[in-house]
Amino acid sequence: MVYSLASEAVDERDLRQLLEEIYQERSLSFFCSGQNIPMGDRDIWVVYRGVVQLNILYPSGEEGLLGLAADYMPFGLPLTAIDAYYATALSDVDLMRLTVSEVDQSPTLAHSIWRQLNRRLRQTEAMLALVGHQRVKDRLVHLLLLLKEEIGQPVSEGTRLNVKLTHQHLANAIGTVRFV
Repeated sequence: MVYSLASEAVDERDLRQLLEEIYQERSLSFFCSGQNIPMGDRDIWVVYRGVVQLNILYPSGEEGLLGLAADYMPFGLPLTAIDAYYATALSDVDLMRLTVSEVDQSPTLAHSIWRQLNRRLRQTEAMLALVGHQRVKDRLVHLLLLLKEEIGQPVSEGTRLNVKLTHQHLANAIGTVRFV
């Protein structure tokens, strides 16, 4: 089952407006598609535009997809317990870097970040639920439905994903291997 993000649209506008009011003088950091995002121990990144892929690197050297951070979703080392956690721009992205202390000092900002973290938690649970499907085909179908909800853009023909996903991205996301 895929959840709807319609109720989070208001929260996104609130966070965008708050960030624009508080951090008018701060510039955004731009990363090209495919570029790794530097992660600091006290840095919380907020996606302003684009999609960031959140990954884990297993001891075997294989990668796993933990989730996607889209507009106004936060990510960073202070928000995870995963040691081999890293982030890659899945599209061209603009990010705002906040520190943990900045978030701690502003109850309004902390509340807005918390609401977006809740959105990421729901996405993570939906990703975990994919694994429960035994057939790879069913996992792929449910992943595509989740992607439609998370990053899909309505077009006259249906829905467009404005990111380029490789076969390897899809295989990592559904816990299978890509056969060549």
